[in-house]
Amino acid sequence: MPTDHIEPITPHDPKMSYVHGVSPTPLLGETIGAALHRAAASAGARLALISRHQNIRLTYAELDAEVSRVAAGLLALGLSRGDRIGIWSPNNAEWLLTQYAAARAGIILVTLNPAYRVSELEYALNLSGCAAIVLARTFKTSDYEAMLRGLVPNLTDPEGRVESARLPHLKRAILIGDDEVSGFLPFAAIARAATAESEAALAAVAPTLQFDDPINIQFTSGTTGFPKGATLTHHNILNNGFFVGEAIRLGPDDRVCAPVPLYHCFGMVMANLACLTHCATVVYPSAGFDPLAVLETVAAERCTALYGVPTMFIAELDHPDFARFDLSSLRTGIMAGSPCPIAVMRRVMERMNMREITIAYGMTETSPVSFQSATDDPVEKRVATVGRIQPHLEVKIIDGEGRIVPRGTPGELCTRGYSVMLGYWNDAEKTAEAIDAAGWMHTGDLATIDADGYGAIVGRIKDLVIRGGENIYPREIEEFLYRHPKVQSAQVVGLPDPKYGEELCAWIRLNDGESATEEEIREFCRGQIAHQKIPRYIRFVDDFPMTVTGKIQKFIIRERMIADLGLASHDDDAAHGR
Repeated sequence: MPTDHIEPITPHDPKMSYVHGVSPTPLLGETIGAALHRAAASAGARLALISRHQNIRLTYAELDAEVSRVAAGLLALGLSRGDRIGIWSPNNAEWLLTQYAAARAGIILVTLNPAYRVSELEYALNLSGCAAIVLARTFKTSDYEAMLRGLVPNLTDPEGRVESARLPHLKRAILIGDDEVSGFLPFAAIARAATAESEAALAAVAPTLQFDDPINIQFTSGTTGFPKGATLTHHNILNNGFFVGEAIRLGPDDRVCAPVPLYHCFGMVMANLACLTHCATVVYPSAGFDPLAVLETVAAERCTALYGVPTMFIAELDHPDFARFDLSSLRTGIMAGSPCPIAVMRRVMERMNMREITIAYGMTETSPVSFQSATDDPVEKRVATVGRIQPHLEVKIIDGEGRIVPRGTPGELCTRGYSVMLGYWNDAEKTAEAIDAAGWMHTGDLATIDADGYGAIVGRIKDLVIRGGENIYPREIEEFLYRHPKVQSAQVVGLPDPKYGEELCAWIRLNDGESATEEEIREFCRGQIAHQKIPRYIRFVDDFPMTVTGKIQKFIIRERMIADLGLASHDDDAAHGR
């Protein structure tokens, strides 16, 4: 064939749902401990941390020095590279110190959900084989000390040494604070335990650490079955934090208010590590989420960025004292963690001065962010999509047979690249189910990619409602219900139905002081959305069941409605023909 008839080769078919993040900025090739040393060397006098509820302020030089003391102390207590240390606590300075000290010593940090009860704690500690645990004494209604004593009745050693048949791997229990409590080593004593020998051991281990070493185990929410431990490396989370910070244009003069839980990637990666890699200041307003504390902190500390899930921003906007706080220092931030209602996004941009706020999408298993909007994206793109692919990552959208679908067509989102976890800790079978032979992480999320490369999440595969053979995406209906002037938030699920297979149910939370009827909501829908998308069941509620990170637990909504209505239940796989 003559060469003038040969079609030019393109990198990929722009009509298909495949995108990859091209960037002139290379990936960071260092460990978390090395990144902290570098920040202290270049920005030692700048504030690294403000823990407002503890009245603690640390510069990068102070943080780096204290992290080294704690890391040496952990080695002196008998921990060594590759051991696991659990942290079970709300947000505080000790959490950050533990995160960075473990990384510096090559110890794997196991982040434990502050909402765990005894059986969940036992499961997580044993699955990960934690040799030590750092815990708060109490938080809200949780008595962590009492729960651990329930698993270790003979917890009496003043140095926190542990011997337990139920927790055979656990050797040390460390209580946050400086109080002497029988059976626990005070957190403040870790640094004091450091010796010349352990400091030498720390200096010796540093050059042996590799950025591909596992450094963090994060447990999935476990909405079905037992939680799985996503195993992440320095490379995974340090780079993801860096590129998240790049997307919101973080710099040394920025202060990021982070009311999101540190045990989750949103806090420990997108806040802590994004600030570390940009020598910015991370600010903890309170131990747990408190909308008033957030508003007070932003105003008092002149924070330039604010993070949160949609329910957090709603609580801040609707706080009765909202108007008295000066939020003019804000310019950017991140809304993520669950689907972000367009109406809420617009309110945040207009009323909180966050004109450069971004949306981020990801999952624990991908460190977490895959898509993020840019601060200069058109407003309509920032409020209606999750942005574009992050640098150095690939995403494809596939159908039920694994084929890439055309642009704009819903399908399962799969991610590949530096951010994908090593696997689930000690669970090769579940790892193989999640990560295929080509290295793609199958997220279980339904998404689309438009002609410009912007992603949109339309739901979860397990949340997809099939009514009379037609696929219905609850997210679409939720976004429509948000347009009703009385509706603050809405959640839509599918319920079993003998005629159609499934029917739609909407839980609706109204704005304060408002009232509405089911018929009023249906009338609002008529003529605006297809009749099959109008919810058959409507309930007005004061709140939604959710995880500590603010994710709505739709499976609980579904279970409650099935029980209340006396419907015949069947599992999701049967309901969805899978």
